[in-house]
Amino acid sequence: MMNIPNFLSLLRIILVPVIIIFLIQGEYAQALIVFSLAGITDALDGMLARILNKQTQLGAFLDPLADKILLSTGFISLSIFGLIPSWLTVIVISRDLIILMGIMTLSMMSVPYEIKPVFISKITTALQIGTLFLALFLKSFTFNAIDYSQLLRCLSWLTALFTILSGLIYIFKGVNILNRSSDK
Repeated sequence: MMNIPNFLSLLRIILVPVIIIFLIQGEYAQALIVFSLAGITDALDGMLARILNKQTQLGAFLDPLADKILLSTGFISLSIFGLIPSWLTVIVISRDLIILMGIMTLSMMSVPYEIKPVFISKITTALQIGTLFLALFLKSFTFNAIDYSQLLRCLSWLTALFTILSGLIYIFKGVNILNRSSDK
């Protein structure tokens, strides 16, 4: 069922190619504006789903999918353009692939599971969005007297730390689910 929160998640997916087109054309300020709009839809869709009592199975699938498409594409693109460190992109994409492999493993083994984001993953997502935003912001605007590259470097390391920690938490949760299922 298409409702406002689900529409916002779908809009986030649709905005991704627009961001990429602006990046390819070197229009970093426009890419920043569209990326910011996509980030706002991420904040709004979950909040509206709860407030309007419009939480659906489609939304539970569409929201994290939209997040992964936006973030994965953003990290890959910005590392190709040299705006963020490529090692950070490897960490972000690897974590998501490991989580996806875990879900596929549980599904193939017919192990029942419920996907619930842990709190640290919400912090991780916010840091990842913040890293991409800052990289685009710094590329879009020039600051004559101040070098903000250290700020981006620190945020990149913090994002990497939280990405790794959240990935480890999901791995431990997956192992616990497997262990419980084998005890039955």
